[in-house]
Order: sequence, then C-alpha cells, then structure tokens
Amino acid sequence: METIRTPCIIFVAFILDCTIGDPQNRFHPIRIIGSCISFGVTVYKKARIKKTIIQFVMGVVLTLIIVGFSYSVTRLVTWGFYRLNYWAGLTLEAVICYFLIAARALKDESMKVYRSLYAGNIEDARKNLSFIVGRDTQNLNLSGIVKAAVETVAENLSDGVIAPLIFICIGGSPLGMAYKAINTLDSMIGYKNDEFEYFGKFAARLDDAANFIPSRISALLMIVGSVFTGMDAKRAARIFIRDRYNHKSPNSGQTESVCAGALGLCLGGDSYYHGVLVHKPDIGDCLHEPVPEHIIVANRLMYAAAVSAVILLAAGSIILAVLRGHSHV
Repeated sequence: METIRTPCIIFVAFILDCTIGDPQNRFHPIRIIGSCISFGVTVYKKARIKKTIIQFVMGVVLTLIIVGFSYSVTRLVTWGFYRLNYWAGLTLEAVICYFLIAARALKDESMKVYRSLYAGNIEDARKNLSFIVGRDTQNLNLSGIVKAAVETVAENLSDGVIAPLIFICIGGSPLGMAYKAINTLDSMIGYKNDEFEYFGKFAARLDDAANFIPSRISALLMIVGSVFTGMDAKRAARIFIRDRYNHKSPNSGQTESVCAGALGLCLGGDSYYHGVLVHKPDIGDCLHEPVPEHIIVANRLMYAAAVSAVILLAAGSIILAVLRGHSHV
C-alpha cells in the first residue's frame, strides 16, 4: 500500500486542482499562514526597530516560527488521521496537497487578462494583470501586458506547481506545507525596500534556496513540454542555456528563458516598480510581436510541464518505494 501512497496523493491533488481550482475562503491553509505572517509584520512595525541587525533577527524568528508551525501542525493532523484510519489519512493528505498546487489559479488569473484584451478592454486587462504581477501596470501597452502575463505564468510554474509536488514527494504534505510557508513569507516580506530589506532578507534567501533545484527541474520539464505541445524545443533549450541567468532572481530566469524560446518572444527588459524604473536584461529573441494568444500558449506549455512532472514524480516514487522494500527483505 505504501508503494502507491505518494503517487495517489499527487494524482488526486493535481486532478482536484485542475477540476475545482483554488477555493477562496478564510479556512484555506495558505490564507491562515498569510494571516499569521501579517500578525508578525504588525508586531514588527509596532516595535519600530531601527537597528538593522535586530530587524534581521526578528525576520529570522518570524520565518522559523511560521515554517515550523506549518510543518508541525500539518504533520500532527495527518498523523492523527492515519492513526484513526489509513484511508482517512490518505484522503486528508491528498486534500491538503491539493491546496498547495496552483496550476488552475495561475491559468484562470492569466486568462482574465487574455479575455480583457480579446474584448478590447485594455484598462480592465491592466487591472487584472495587477493582481498577479509586482510591476506597475497602469501604463503598459498591449505588448507589455502580454509579456508580463506570459512571464508570470512561466515564473510561477516552479513555485506554484512543480516545487510543491517535489517537496510533497520528498516529505509528504508536512514538507509541502513548509515549502508553501517559505514561499508565502517571501511574497509578503521578501522585498528590498526600507521597510523589509533586513526583516525579510532571511525569508527571501530561504526561498531562493528552496527553489534552486525545483526551478531548474521546472525549466527542463518545460523543454519536454514544448515537445508535446508542438513548440520549438530546440530554440527553448538554446535560449535556456543562453539567457537563464538574465534575471535578478537566481531562479525565475530558468523557466522564463525556456518559455521565451518556446514562444519566440523577448521577455524581461525594463519595468517600473512603485514608480521606479528597474533595468533588467532581455530574455529570448524578438521573433514575434506579443499578442493575446501567447497567454493561451504559455498556459498550454505550463500544463504540459506540470503533467510531465506528475507522471515522472509518481513513477519515481513507485520505483524508490519498491527499492526500499527490496532493501528490507
């Protein structure tokens, strides 16, 4: 039974995400984690600490508490259900893991941008885009909107889909939840600004470390996905090798470069954040002018990579379980 436990969990979790999507309610575990982080941020702001070393230490403490709490509670709850009944534990763990995967949410949010552009409502497209990217969107033209939407689909393939699946396969739902806690901490306090530069530094670096290997696996799976979707896999691989470090993040450029090559687009480049122009190198070659349909193609590539990940991780889990079983004989 243990041989198929992990494959069952990731298959069920992924299918639930594909069919139902991300439920938006206050009992969502990521929302609970976010509320806990917000409380910690409130305490930090009220303390009004001026010394940067103390700001850093407070950030380390908050990060360790949130990650430890997320792992421990998930482990305790799943252990309790498994003790009651194996199938109850398996079902609960699959549902928990379903909350950790965001392929459907990524597709749905990016397609809102596409539908606004398709309807010719560029203001609505800018508004929908602002919910899923960090850059300023109010002055973006159609090309800029499409590029930003494609970039966020490519970038979030790793931390929203494949990285959680990898951590689930390694350590079940507790480790998967710990990873999402790290990811949520980075998204909430991992900013280089006066308020969070030192407070969020540890969370940001921890997120970089946690995503280092998954982002590269995600890039390779995107190249595989480009084969199955009829895109230019050779160009995707070439741009990946050439441009994967053309990004401030050590991880985001991995998948963005593959997507740029597969779609024949030039991604990256200068953008405004909170009114400040940030210079960024280009990723890819400008073979095509960005059009709304590129958002659809990017989502197709994202799902091809995600399905490849589910199949390969499930197969790998079965093989490892069988090998462990033989080693105990």
